[in-house]
Amino acid sequence: MVDLTVNGQPRRLLVDVRSTLLDVVRGHLDLTGSKKGCDHGQCGACTMRVGDRTVLSCLTLAVAVREPVETIESLAAPDGTLHPMQQAFIDQEAFQCGYCTPGQIVSAIACIEEGHAHSDQAIREYLSGNLCRCGAYRHIVAAVRQVRDRSGGPAAAASGPTSAGRG
Repeated sequence: MVDLTVNGQPRRLLVDVRSTLLDVVRGHLDLTGSKKGCDHGQCGACTMRVGDRTVLSCLTLAVAVREPVETIESLAAPDGTLHPMQQAFIDQEAFQCGYCTPGQIVSAIACIEEGHAHSDQAIREYLSGNLCRCGAYRHIVAAVRQVRDRSGGPAAAASGPTSAGRG
């Protein structure tokens, strides 16, 4: 038995103690936005927020989770209004096949919230654990920059676009 709060909803679930957070969220709660990419913690497609940190949910045992879980499904408002990062991904065409997009968006939000978006290089470094097989990195960085700049955070005035690195 595991007690989880997922996207603000308390849940009590009967799961195998070996079940990962990703498998529980997808299989028991039918929240399929987070993807199982590599199942080895190398691609970031399964990224979720647990408490105030991002986790690779394919490597996180559900029974070990003690803090609230937020998945990609928690971001849009009840009326369907997208989170600013979701909108920025659309505006900047920061996805192609879309498989990595949920993990990229969750990590991109954390990048800004944790103060790692002060330069394009810092954004690329923070997001380096999220792989995009389509190569949309430049657009992903632009989406993070768009949200950072519109939020008026301290990094908004400190940096501008660069062409260094993969993004």
